[in-house]
Amino acid sequence: MEGLQDEQLLNLGLAIVIDSGRERKMKRKRRERSISSDTNRVSEEKIVSLLEMRQLMLKKKKTGDGKGLHLIHSLLMAATSLDENKLDSAIENLSKLYENISLNGDSVQRVAAYFAEGLVARLLTPRSPFHAMIMKEPAPNDEFLAYMEFYKVSPYYQFAHFTANQAIMEAFEKEEIDNERVLHVVDLDVAYGFQWSSLMQSLSDKATTRNPVSLRITGFGKTLEELEETEARLVGFAKTFRNLIFEFRGLHRSYSDLKEITKRKNETLVVNSVFYLNSLCNFSHISQTLKSINMLNPSLVVLVEQEGGRSPRAFISRFMEFLHYYAAMFDSLDDFLPLNSHQRLQIEKNHLGKEIKRLMDFDIEANSPKYERTETWKGRMESHGFSGRKLSSKSIIQAKLLLKVNSHYCPVQFGGENGGFTSFEREEGNAISLAWQDKCLITVSAWQCEGGR
Repeated sequence: MEGLQDEQLLNLGLAIVIDSGRERKMKRKRRERSISSDTNRVSEEKIVSLLEMRQLMLKKKKTGDGKGLHLIHSLLMAATSLDENKLDSAIENLSKLYENISLNGDSVQRVAAYFAEGLVARLLTPRSPFHAMIMKEPAPNDEFLAYMEFYKVSPYYQFAHFTANQAIMEAFEKEEIDNERVLHVVDLDVAYGFQWSSLMQSLSDKATTRNPVSLRITGFGKTLEELEETEARLVGFAKTFRNLIFEFRGLHRSYSDLKEITKRKNETLVVNSVFYLNSLCNFSHISQTLKSINMLNPSLVVLVEQEGGRSPRAFISRFMEFLHYYAAMFDSLDDFLPLNSHQRLQIEKNHLGKEIKRLMDFDIEANSPKYERTETWKGRMESHGFSGRKLSSKSIIQAKLLLKVNSHYCPVQFGGENGGFTSFEREEGNAISLAWQDKCLITVSAWQCEGGR
């Protein structure tokens, strides 16, 4: 990084992992020992050199043959060295890695670049100005546009939302005689609200001007500003349907909980959890949320979560789990967007890359997100008073058509083992999963309170 000021160089002393207390937390099973700051610190020159190489990598228009297996090996070596507090070795491996990766290379080079960013952020302490530089969040508008573009080109979110909405529609139709044509959806993470436009369309198709359908959405969000923007977006869209009565209530997650939800008489109440429970990190928080959901006695709970192979606690195991997951995500984008696509770069930089760096920059003993198996979620749901609900054949057909429409270059399979995106039933028809080639990405499942309808 050329032109580093003297003040910035002085801050480099804060930029290196030297906290022996944190080291003991990360490695409880390792023999405790006293480590002086002199043996934990690496030279400022090496840090500066690494950051300079990072800058050069960011400016690369393209790079040659990335030799995918070699890059993955170098990335794993860097992660292992960092985990073992061998900082000189970690910096050396990261420096070599920066020579062979690019944000504009093939899918392996690109995903390796973002994981390298996450490792560099782990090398630096949060007090370092360089940590803040690497972990800087994209501007809200850039983040929104990246999400929107990803939503349009990939079936990833569409699969989650459309499959969930089909289950919600069927729960509503099942109770249509008793619910006075009122559907109340409690969305645990409403985000931008993209899921609900297709549900509005489906409800409107069932209604008439003289016999409208009412849709209430209670949505939890991170910020009041985001909730207000989501409300304006959904209210505006709902106005295009004359036979739909729409009501939105936004609740700030930090100050609200499910105890504020009231179920009105003769309405179908559904709880929608898309990529939310996993974000709670701590099982006690997940457990409390599931208990609160059960107390609402909803007609249906829709659960959508990222799929993991296991629930590892060790950093390297989790590193490999995340790497395998996002390598599939980056590879799938090549099916929809050309290598030189500015759209692809924005999706990876402001959406997927942001997620990778957030997942990498965690403390092992602290609460942090995990991608877990469907079987794990099944056990949790059943232990909190829920039983699986079979998804209909319509859900399966819809998933198949969605993948067919969204496939560009790779053949689509349903229940097969090869090709690009695949979709298949799980848990005796109570769940449907989306996979890219051999990597399962997300699973949608439906649940009801035991003894419920």
